[in-house]
Amino acid sequence: MTPSPEGSPPLIGEDDRDTAVQRLRNAYAEGHISHEELDEGLHRVLTARARSELVSALAALPPEQPATTSTIAVAGGRIKRGGVWRVPRILKVESAFGRVRLDLSRAIIDHAVVDIELQLGTGRAKITVPRDAVVDVEGLQTGWKDLRYKARPPSRPGGPKIRISGAMGFGRLKISHSRRGLY
Repeated sequence: MTPSPEGSPPLIGEDDRDTAVQRLRNAYAEGHISHEELDEGLHRVLTARARSELVSALAALPPEQPATTSTIAVAGGRIKRGGVWRVPRILKVESAFGRVRLDLSRAIIDHAVVDIELQLGTGRAKITVPRDAVVDVEGLQTGWKDLRYKARPPSRPGGPKIRISGAMGFGRLKISHSRRGLY
């Protein structure tokens, strides 16, 4: 959230707005609101300045499902996820000695923001994100080797935000954007 002057309501951040837009889209896709209600809700969310306006715009929606968290852990060996798979809101990946390969290019991503928390000892890790994803690696601590990632602007707006955090020991992490289109 953005700090605000004394006495004024706190302003909302980009992540809050993106999450609200995704909640409206999900409610429409699940048949909870009409097309007109979606349009009105999107207008209210996109023009909201304070958290109270955002809460008011989402008040008629069904309760939000709790954030899903999954953990994949191995002492040694490989962790591999690829093809069509559903990405949880929070994915924890723990490996002491193995290789990690996460391919999100064809994955089903239901959330505007996905957190991937890495706890890796040795071995390589590679994460392929969708072409239109925005990647945030601010919370990642690398040990012996540096991170290999070249940020690029999304090919179109509205892609998921992938936040990668955690710690890497002696391995190297490579992050790349998918070359293939979404369809």
